[in-house]
Amino acid sequence: MLPRLPLAVFALFAALMSCSATLAATSATVTTPQVQAELLAHAPEGVAPGKPLWLGLQIRHQPHWHTYWKNPGDSGLPTTLTWQLPAGVEAGEIQWPTPKKLPVGPLMNFGYEGSLLLPVPITVPANFSGDSLQVKLQAEWLVCKDVCIPESGEFTLSVPAAAATAMHVGAFEAARAAAPQTVAGALATAQVEGGQLVVRVAGLPAAWQGRAIDFLPETPGVIQNAARPELAWDGNVWQALVPLDPQRSESPALMPAVLVSEGLPTGLQMQVAVAGAWPAVAAMPAPAVAPGLVTTAPPPRPASAPISLPLAIVFALLGGLLLNLMPCVFPVLSLKVLGFASHAGDRRRLLFGGLAYTAGVVLSFLALAALLLALRAGGEQLGWGFQLQSPVVVASLAALFTLIGLNLAGVFEVGSLLPSSVASARAKHPLVDDALTGVLAVAVAAPCTAPFMGASLGLAVTLPAAQALTVFAALGVGMALPYVAASAWPAVARWLPRPGAWMQHFKVLMAFPMFATVVWLVWVLGQQAGIDGAAALLGALVMLAFAAWALGAPGLGPRARLGLGTLSVVLLAFALAWAGPMLSNPPAPATQHAEGDWQPWSAQRVAELTSQGRPVFVDFTAAWCVTCQFNKRTALADASVMADFARRQVVLLRADWTRRDPAISAELSRLGRSGVPVYALYSPGTAGPRLLNEILSVNELRDAVASLP
Repeated sequence: MLPRLPLAVFALFAALMSCSATLAATSATVTTPQVQAELLAHAPEGVAPGKPLWLGLQIRHQPHWHTYWKNPGDSGLPTTLTWQLPAGVEAGEIQWPTPKKLPVGPLMNFGYEGSLLLPVPITVPANFSGDSLQVKLQAEWLVCKDVCIPESGEFTLSVPAAAATAMHVGAFEAARAAAPQTVAGALATAQVEGGQLVVRVAGLPAAWQGRAIDFLPETPGVIQNAARPELAWDGNVWQALVPLDPQRSESPALMPAVLVSEGLPTGLQMQVAVAGAWPAVAAMPAPAVAPGLVTTAPPPRPASAPISLPLAIVFALLGGLLLNLMPCVFPVLSLKVLGFASHAGDRRRLLFGGLAYTAGVVLSFLALAALLLALRAGGEQLGWGFQLQSPVVVASLAALFTLIGLNLAGVFEVGSLLPSSVASARAKHPLVDDALTGVLAVAVAAPCTAPFMGASLGLAVTLPAAQALTVFAALGVGMALPYVAASAWPAVARWLPRPGAWMQHFKVLMAFPMFATVVWLVWVLGQQAGIDGAAALLGALVMLAFAAWALGAPGLGPRARLGLGTLSVVLLAFALAWAGPMLSNPPAPATQHAEGDWQPWSAQRVAELTSQGRPVFVDFTAAWCVTCQFNKRTALADASVMADFARRQVVLLRADWTRRDPAISAELSRLGRSGVPVYALYSPGTAGPRLLNEILSVNELRDAVASLP
């Protein structure tokens, strides 16, 4: 009988993923092309209760690159530190150094360049014991120049308990000196008057008297950061009229802030008490614009209205149906065709197999959706297809498809590769194979976005969990529906040829779509981890293929199997040890460069261009999105479309989501979408962009450009 997709192959896949996941290396230093980040410790009297102990993340920026303060300003993200410390040991808040103003076009950000240390005080409990303090840190930061790159690192450090640790005393003293200073006797008050925050500070040091001072609030979303406030001195009282943000998101009664002045070494920490009640945002008049004041428009909203829940369910059902026509699902279609052919004469087997496949598809969509919703609820900026933003997942899928292809081609038999009790698990529960085929279909189909899917999934991630999962379940039902119908319709069985010798050749033929999928996955990983990562994956796949043949080749004698099998396992272990760090900790993406007529996307760039009256077309794409690549090489490469773009002076921006990018994830959410592709045409003077279909056509693009004013 023609073998089905074996349960044992999935067991090998799970083992490979767990092995790959454990190969991630951590240390006290992480280096990227933009920064060098290092975990430092300062314990001049050792680690003991009541003794001073500081930890800190030091970031050395490459020239012209910067990271952000706790209030990043109009754009950006603050650096975050998540500690893993022994029981009872507690980490305090980051002692942020005084930031500097970082103007970016019409926007104003706050952050740091050069060398930076973010110190954190550590409290040691009275019952602490041990020879050392074991520290683990997960840090995330956004580093920007002309483009912004989200980066992260895992750091480990062992601080000896009995000996002093003071080799970085200079760095910690410099950070302490750079922290904003408190001023005894200084009094800061504020109140809202006519759309402005009127700030008054009395009791400033003599060195600050009469100087120009900038007001940097620690609370984001309150003032127009790029505005030029009106400043004045009334005797020894400094006063500033700071325009409020029309889209104000906070109304604090106490607003911590830092005052800075050019030429002075550090800032002053103020606790600004806001007297009176804050007015409602809608009731607040727009402040007058002083000459030369740079203002920013509120962020645009999508031109299309959000759809209702019933319509989202219908769209999800239709999108699931059309998902079967996406190129990324073709390899799994081959497996289903193979299964239909092998059971053409057994209607009962076809029906139950179709139902098991449906269960696998629907449950996989629900599990993936639940994980996505849970991560987003925890603050992660993720969207549909997020799993293929992980090089480890991409590499594991490539290994799985390699094993399936080799099995179909007859290179190895699972019965020879694993103990008979494990290999025969499939025969005892044949419907499990059909369900696992549905799981595999979802694994490769999830990155694709078919027509009708974009709006429904974009709504789903904003709904309560039960309603959101209903939309995702409808997507799974739509994807599985053709197979259930084919399994239940007797005429389909009559159309299929009867089993025979031809099926062995057809089985081998079906191996080649699997290998083609491996080529695509290696290319995707090359976009994420560079050519070294792709080469590492290819080397590991060669050793995996050798191990599968040596351990499971039919007709191989016991002595040859033992010798070659042992050698293959050793070589595979070395290959995984070599490839693992490059796949688990890939290098940060290199600085994006223009691709012909396309420029790198940023929210700041869109705002800048639209404020100048320029229309903008944004392509939200990813290397692992097959639909994106199809559109890129067809409609978006059409000469007539490019000529229309040039004639109407449309600026073309490309947002590459191949690797995780919180800025792109947030923008997709704001546009009411959760995955790629998304195509947005911004027209000056409109409330929001026009969103085009996921599968582009030349006529649709040309009509959209022609509609520009």
